[in-house]
Amino acid sequence: SVFKLNKKTGSVIWRAFKDAGGMNGSAFSSPYMTSIGGQKQLLVQTREKLASLNPENGEVLWSKVVPSFRGMNIFTPIVIGDTIFTSTYQNKSWLYKISKNDSTFIVNDVWENKLQGYMSTPVVINGFAYMHLQNQRFACVDLSNGETKWTSPKSFGKYWSLIAYKNKILALDQKGILYLIEADPKELKILDTREITESESWAHLAISGDQIFIRDLKTLSVFQWKN
Repeated sequence: SVFKLNKKTGSVIWRAFKDAGGMNGSAFSSPYMTSIGGQKQLLVQTREKLASLNPENGEVLWSKVVPSFRGMNIFTPIVIGDTIFTSTYQNKSWLYKISKNDSTFIVNDVWENKLQGYMSTPVVINGFAYMHLQNQRFACVDLSNGETKWTSPKSFGKYWSLIAYKNKILALDQKGILYLIEADPKELKILDTREITESESWAHLAISGDQIFIRDLKTLSVFQWKN
């Protein structure tokens, strides 16, 4: 289920999808607060559908069935204006356009792409999505038309956490390697690499000022970023 809680008391304010157990229930995807069509919405990707909830009362504003394999949705959807980019386990990637007719929201397919996202939420820079795939390769997709601009010739680890700043991407590989990548829709440009830890790292990297925080299976490390 999806809950809204009073953070001071822990009491439940509302609960959505409470009868949607089994394959219709919660997935691994994180909820995301956004605004579409001038209305604040809580975007959630369940095991079988992409849905939007009214954060005030939990009402389902709209929903769209999104195919996946055994409901294993992990990818957190990305909102770009009035469109939503998502990808599901062992299936495809999609861009949906959300529009509003009076008080009703309408969801339309814009395009689909055969690339399969996995656990890593992509970053979007200048209209292009840079994403780590289920086959452990890295790819760039043009969000205007769904065209795959490139896919890396080599595979990497099972998971990447990605942070974007201007036209640069920091990517932390599950193997403990940190990549600095230039966001270029023409080709994969790895500017630098550094082995950060010998242990695997599954936690998302974090940046505060000129410091980078990295949590691996054994330690929490802090590095200073110098330009």
